[in-house]
Amino acid sequence: CRVGLVSSAGLVEPGQKPFDDTIRGGDYGFRVLRSTTEPGSLVESHRSESFDRSGLEEDPSLVFPLPRLREMASEGRIGEVAPRHLSFMGSITAPGRLVRDSLPEAAEVFAEDGVDVALLVPV
Repeated sequence: CRVGLVSSAGLVEPGQKPFDDTIRGGDYGFRVLRSTTEPGSLVESHRSESFDRSGLEEDPSLVFPLPRLREMASEGRIGEVAPRHLSFMGSITAPGRLVRDSLPEAAEVFAEDGVDVALLVPV
């Protein structure tokens, strides 16, 4: 199967627009993260201050386990790694726009890439 990652850590690639912490109810958008991206290059822009970021800072693959996914593919445990992955900001207290607007678009990204399985990495 082809596996895609979905993280709620509010990760963005360098140069991507960070998640907007001023949107009432939470930034309901998402960012596409390329499979060639190294977790250590990602920038965390999560609005919540209620979780300990020390693990994420020490090992970004805790919230975006792309290296483990690559290992699994090379060992034949999964078919392949999807070319694109998704990042959302957790702590969305008003999820209506997320469900109505963002999730169908996100599903389309994975459908275009032939993703069979999405691995959710909640934060």
